[in-house]
Formats: sequence, structure tokens, C-alpha cells
Amino acid sequence: MPTSKDVAQAAGVAQSTVSYVLSGKRPISEKTRKKVEAAIEELTYQPNAGARALAGRRTRVIGLVIPFIPELEMASLMEFVSVIASTARQFDHDILLVTEDEGAAGLRRVVGQQICDGLILMQVEDEDERLPVARTLNVPVLLIGIPRDPSGLVCIDADFEVAGDQCVRDLAAAGHSVISIIEWQPAVVNRHVNYVDRFMRGADGAAETLGVAVQHFPGGADVAIISESVDKALAATQGIPAFIAPDRTIQDILRRALAARGLTPGVDVSVIGSASPTLAELQPVPLSTIDLRPKEVSRRAVKIICDLLEAENHGPHESLELVPTVITHRSSTLRPPHGS
Repeated sequence: MPTSKDVAQAAGVAQSTVSYVLSGKRPISEKTRKKVEAAIEELTYQPNAGARALAGRRTRVIGLVIPFIPELEMASLMEFVSVIASTARQFDHDILLVTEDEGAAGLRRVVGQQICDGLILMQVEDEDERLPVARTLNVPVLLIGIPRDPSGLVCIDADFEVAGDQCVRDLAAAGHSVISIIEWQPAVVNRHVNYVDRFMRGADGAAETLGVAVQHFPGGADVAIISESVDKALAATQGIPAFIAPDRTIQDILRRALAARGLTPGVDVSVIGSASPTLAELQPVPLSTIDLRPKEVSRRAVKIICDLLEAENHGPHESLELVPTVITHRSSTLRPPHGS
């Protein structure tokens, strides 16, 4: 394998210059930097992570603290992981997955052992036990999610409150006076994961403003639970029913439950769900969706934490960024009457 000495010889510079180009610790002329980068590419040189960590006190690794619990839709969660990992590589960082088994103690361990330079925390709860520790760590910490008290923290997430508002306003504009929300799975709701409450707050607020009714019904992966929720929603609805299903895990069950009752989305009932464009188009009736922008949230999360790392200022940071959500109309929702 090529070494930094080989790179230096190929570029016609001192070996220390190669180190400075890689670490950014000293200013290097644009001409020299390009020569070194060309030599690195030609030789396919890969700097030794351990040596770089010793030299620059940086591992160039970001810890991603993520819960792996059965009730979460892992395909949706892995969409975040995939984009975070690929974006981190664009910034010359790697990702280390840290499970939540150790809780707050796990944060202290990976930081104390200098395994990573910073942390991204996912599935943030309203009163998250990790946050008091996160506020004291001497490395940048970013939350994908917003706790009840975000002071002293760097947070980013989709604007779930606006998403709930948008869904209700869209269905109200299509003429629905009663809108039923099939909620996230009980295990997610009971964890008080922050985005659930924000979505519901936005939906309920829009309903009050517009003078329409919003009903909440349990979700889950159990066919019987969804079927019961659908029956209760239909019994309490006058006119054409409308459903919002923000949890991807229930959408196939909901579609089958409606079909079993002779209801076709976009004809007899409106349905707004959450799915990738590809999956939404593959539904028997293409699904209108509220796009919660997981890819954009993931990309922005990595950009923010890498900016903090490059600033080399590990003091307290505080910021909150909400990524706008958007509804994409397909065939599963009725559209407003002409001229509305």
C-alpha cells in the first residue's frame, strides 16, 4: 500500500506538506495542494485513520446513536442511516453506529475513549435521558429531533407541526369536514418521541382554525387494531371519509381494511400517507403523501456537525433548524371542487 512518503515523492513535496494538506493545520498554496491531491488520487492513497487521529487528535468518525427497536420501521430508519453515511464520506468522515442499549452511559463511553469526534442522536424523546449528558460533552452533538427543552442543543428535523397542519388543510380544502388520523404504533407513541406530538399539535391546530373535526385512532402493525380504528372512524364520519396515516408501517394494512369495506382511495375516501415517491407510485392507487424530507434532514445534519467540527470550537452550541415538508398529490385523495 502506498504511504505518505510515496505521495510526497510523487508530488515533489516534503512529507510534512502531505500531512498539512490532509489535516488542514497549516495554510498550503492552491498549486501545492492540487499537486498533493493529484498524487493521492493517482496512488489511491488512504491515510491511516489511527495515525491521523494521533497527529490531529481527530478520528474523522461521527457516532450515530440510533435505537434498534422492533416497533420502528427499520426501512424508514435505514433511509436516514444510508444518507448520513454517504454524506459523511463526502466530508471525509465515517459513521460509527452506536445502539441505545447503554443509554447515556454509551455517550460517555464513545466520547471518553475518543472513538469519535462528534455525535448525532436520533429518535429524540420529549424528556430524553441522554440530553443532560449531551450538554456536557466536549464534542459537538447534534439531535435529529427536538426535545421539549432544546436549550443548549443543536437540533434539526422535519417540521412535523407544519406537516400535520398541511395534511388537515389539504383534506379540508377537498371538502372533508371530518378527518381521521391513524396514529403511529403504540410503542412509538408511548416513548414520547417528539415528532409524534408535534404532528398532532399541527393537525389539531389546523382543525380548530378551519372548523373541521379531527379524530385520533390507534395505529399499529396488528390488522385487528387497524380494522377497528377504521370502523370507528367511519361510524363517526358524515360525508366522504378522509384518513391521514403518517406511520409507514400501517399503510398497507389501512389500504386493505378500506378495500375490504368497499372503499377506493380517491373515489370513496381520501388517504394521505408517508412514503418514498417510488413506493407511493407502486400502490394499487398511487398514494398522496406528506414528504417529511428524510434525505434532506440527513444531509443537513451531517453538514451542520461537520461545520462544527471544522470550526474546532467545542464549547456550547445552540441552534434549531426545521426542514419544510410538502404534500405531493397522487390519486388517493379527492381534489377540491373546480374553482375552489
